[in-house]
Amino acid sequence: MSKAPPDLGSLLLLTLVAELGSLGRAAERMGISQPAASKRLTLLERRLGLALVNRDTRGSALTVEGKAVCQWAGRVLAEVDSLMVGVAALRGDHALDLRLAASMTLAEHFVPRWIGTLQRGAPDVYVSLKVTNSEQVTALAASGRISLGFVEAPTVPSTLSSRQVGTDRLVVVVAPQHVWARRREPVDLAELARTRLIVREPGSGTRETIERVLAGAGAEPARPLMVLDANVAVRRAVAEGAGPAVLSAVSVRDDLAEGRIVEVPVTGADLRRRLRAVWPKDRPLTGAVEELLRIAARTRRGER
Repeated sequence: MSKAPPDLGSLLLLTLVAELGSLGRAAERMGISQPAASKRLTLLERRLGLALVNRDTRGSALTVEGKAVCQWAGRVLAEVDSLMVGVAALRGDHALDLRLAASMTLAEHFVPRWIGTLQRGAPDVYVSLKVTNSEQVTALAASGRISLGFVEAPTVPSTLSSRQVGTDRLVVVVAPQHVWARRREPVDLAELARTRLIVREPGSGTRETIERVLAGAGAEPARPLMVLDANVAVRRAVAEGAGPAVLSAVSVRDDLAEGRIVEVPVTGADLRRRLRAVWPKDRPLTGAVEELLRIAARTRRGER
């Protein structure tokens, strides 16, 4: 096995496959062809001496080894981003003037609209967006490596300032053939806690929210049935009949409308949650950062 480190493009490709659940979509995001992406991924596996991705007609899923490498790759890429931002700052380069990070639900369904509104009024603003889980977003904000973060976690560290920018609702979902899809009465929290669920990885705002809801009701969650690190992977597993999951209502809207999954009513808890912007307490918001926060907050109030 070669001792030469993998190139950054291959590491980025691996993280995108994990995020999107598809080699083709990852290739499209990177602006390369699928055959080129497949070749790059194969070379990465040969270089590391590990099978990183299982590929079939339903999509691409990381192996156990692939998930571990992906976690390390994410840290490497984050450090490279930090390096480039620092170099730009030393040059006095003001192009990189809005660095954002967002949890997956916000990044998929809210933040792009806010960025689009901002750039229509300020087309010269350059925006970079890192998509990760809520725990990592707050860590990036606390370290000052981003200008603004967006999270769905139920709590915010005391070192950060925050502002609510929206609300979201969690729903329990199953495949149409699941026994819960045919039941007439809602699922209560005790039964939900006893049930092994498909969940996101530790640090996910969605997972933390439902665990807090169950703990508040005195229910100890069962051991997860499956732990996946992307919303799209959880949705696919549910649709394939692997088991129930708790996800954001907005993230499963299309799946529900097209009948791929079914929402199961829950009783005994309010599953709404706040969506927040976060930033370091000692950093005043100015310029494009302040304007983006204003746009997000305005959207929350229903203004156009």
